Amino acid sequence: MKRVKLIVAYDGTNYHGWQVQPNGETIEGVLNRTLSSLLGEKIIVTGASRTDAGVHSMGNVAVFDTKSRIPAEKISYALNQRLPEDIVVQKSEEVPAAFHPRHCDSRKTYEYRILNREFPLPMYRNNTYFCYRKLDLEKMQQAAEYLRGEHDFKSFCAAAAVVETTVRTIYELTVSRQEDIITIRVTGNGFLYNMVRIIAGTLLQAGMGMIEPEEIKTILAAKERSAAGPTAPAQGLTMIGIEYL
Repeated sequence: MKRVKLIVAYDGTNYHGWQVQPNGETIEGVLNRTLSSLLGEKIIVTGASRTDAGVHSMGNVAVFDTKSRIPAEKISYALNQRLPEDIVVQKSEEVPAAFHPRHCDSRKTYEYRILNREFPLPMYRNNTYFCYRKLDLEKMQQAAEYLRGEHDFKSFCAAAAVVETTVRTIYELTVSRQEDIITIRVTGNGFLYNMVRIIAGTLLQAGMGMIEPEEIKTILAAKERSAAGPTAPAQGLTMIGIEYL
């Protein structure tokens, strides 16, 4: 028996998220089914991030155990020949049996992309959030500064989430613009349910002048979901990758 780690990229547009659901196709479901067929045994993958419906990835991590004699590094090649074109394994490799993608210390990076112009562009409809209102980049950057570091992010967590602690550390949080695309890039030691999308929704409010950047301090202190901005739509979010420490 060996444990194999996969780095998985996908366009989440046509999927009901990562985790297996009874009412629709998921990334995890496709991987389980395809790996089981390829290796001739029942395979159940464990993912690092259970991304929501419509969310994309350039580097989600998953592991599975197998008795197969196929070298771990070759599994990606065989798997990609069987997977749909919107899911591609970037790398496969053997890892120690104790490695767990969610329990090992890591730094995760996400990007939220906003198409900010008068009219939408069809080619961006699945991987950006369209906002026609003029956004003040400087105010968004100022608001982002208050979110860096270790904080209790309870205000930035979906109300129904059940977790042991809502304290997280954000190592980096930048807001940049290239032509009509504004990119919010965030790296942290872990993220609460919908946390990045709520951060994006709140920074959007700062960019529209609905809140002042310094109000982020009050939002954090409130520890109430209602204090923060809306949850930005899923299609603008992409998991960039995970660095294990």
